[in-house]
Amino acid sequence: MSEMTEAPKIEFPCADYPIKVVGNNENNFYGFVVETVQIHAPDLDLTKVSIQDSRNGRFQSVRLKITATGEAQLKRLFEDLKASGRVHMVL
Repeated sequence: MSEMTEAPKIEFPCADYPIKVVGNNENNFYGFVVETVQIHAPDLDLTKVSIQDSRNGRFQSVRLKITATGEAQLKRLFEDLKASGRVHMVL
């Protein structure tokens, strides 16, 4: 019988916390993601933001790194992104 190990806990504040947001490649998805993230992480460094379109161009992923200050901040950020209806996935 194998032992289950817990995932490592994140220590806050956590600099360069990676987030990937996937949604339809339309209506300035990148701008929407950046504006939403800046509400929760106003010190977002735009040089740490990258965009990748899917093979057929239908979807877009926005990858960024923020300074995560706590679980509550991350929860609110993820909820705001998902509540928009524009985001398919937040990783």
